[in-house]
Amino acid sequence: MSKPLQNDLPGLGPKSLAMLAAAGIHDRAALQRLGAVAAYLQIKRAGQPPSLNLLWALEGALTGQHWQTVAREERTRLLLTLDAAQHPPSP
Repeated sequence: MSKPLQNDLPGLGPKSLAMLAAAGIHDRAALQRLGAVAAYLQIKRAGQPPSLNLLWALEGALTGQHWQTVAREERTRLLLTLDAAQHPPSP
């Protein structure tokens, strides 16, 4: 059985955990399957107001680092992935 998020993902506060729960992401395994960008988009689709800091926090939680220490290059990769997911190329 998977551990609850609050016990297994340091760096995410109560509001972030509530957003994840509202989006149907209830454990670390679900977050890992989705990845930071897909989880961010699922939170957004659930009507929650995610900020980019939440995206950094999700990535940090998955990689074992504080959201403020997620490297600039990694943030750029996340933003490019987010942009591509939100605006797929036209056929």
